[in-house]
Amino acid sequence: MIKFATAITLGLSLLAGSALAAEEAAAPTAHQNKMKTCNADAKAKDLKGDERKAFMSSCLSAKVDGKTAQQNKMKTCNAEAKTKALAGDERKAFMSSCLKG
Repeated sequence: MIKFATAITLGLSLLAGSALAAEEAAAPTAHQNKMKTCNADAKAKDLKGDERKAFMSSCLSAKVDGKTAQQNKMKTCNAEAKTKALAGDERKAFMSSCLKG
């Protein structure tokens, strides 16, 4: 009986641990998001080999005035959308194209 209770407790512990690990894996970290963005940029520029390594290194560590290149791009695109007085779907479309380009 004690072995059965121990086996059930161990099984439940493993199950709870697996659920927690799956939950953590579902939410990407800031670094994972940055890696995804840098990978997409490298692919768009069709970089290979040493050029790609150099680009990825600078992209992942890029900070200007304490902000990453993506943050600076977002700030610029937001300012431009504001000067054009864009709102709603028009603003979403503009921001999407601005951030990609």
